[in-house]
Amino acid sequence: MPHRPGSSLPVVLVALLLTAAPAGAEPIAPADRRSSFDQMGAEIQAMQRDDGANPGMLAVADGAELWTKPPMSGRTACAGCHGEASTSMRGVAARYPAWDARTARPIDLQDRINACRREHQGADPLAYENPDLLALTAFVATQSRGLPVAPPDDPRLASARAEGRALFEARQGQLGLSCAICHDENWGRRLGSAVIPQGHPTGYPLYRLEWQGPGSLQRRLRNCMTGMRAEPFGYGAPEFVALELYLAARAAPLPVETPAVRP
Repeated sequence: MPHRPGSSLPVVLVALLLTAAPAGAEPIAPADRRSSFDQMGAEIQAMQRDDGANPGMLAVADGAELWTKPPMSGRTACAGCHGEASTSMRGVAARYPAWDARTARPIDLQDRINACRREHQGADPLAYENPDLLALTAFVATQSRGLPVAPPDDPRLASARAEGRALFEARQGQLGLSCAICHDENWGRRLGSAVIPQGHPTGYPLYRLEWQGPGSLQRRLRNCMTGMRAEPFGYGAPEFVALELYLAARAAPLPVETPAVRP
């Protein structure tokens, strides 16, 4: 079925199209990739563009403070090793998930921050969606804002990336939907009043108005799985990291937007 960005169909008809669409749709070509920002209303776009109005910048400010603050007495702050984040962290978020040699597996940026806490600061890891972890991740990711998403060309990531694509294309849950049915086959169409986005993870952690706060990509993926009436993976699950790997490859070379704002 051809893409018709901006077209609208009755909700019942769209539901029938979604359940009938092939699960293995062709990925979106790089030249056709679009950030969800392009589909936002003018008010949300203006909010994201203006750091003074972007509510996600509150988390970034908290992260900037945590960057210079040791996690406990007698320990080293992030800045103690990495110095100015605007220099040392420039481009880092655009290259994650990446391979972690110590654990011999791919990890995302949140897990990298927790690894640094454990190995170099002697501190306990922070739970996913913990405000401090979201703040540090948002602060680090913001240093890459405007740079293209550039996943590592590392053969050790190939199997996990392939697993992520398989998960993206697999039908799940009681509705029998897949990520690809919505975000590859039907992006740009309307499901009720909402435009179906391509689903690129260019702005995480982002501020979602529905959440009234910042959240991670894994939180959004869990929401999507729940919406398909599927059992979501747990935070930090290898399946989520595999999905993140595939989504990063699927989004390249769109620019990093953190912190994005979404409805």
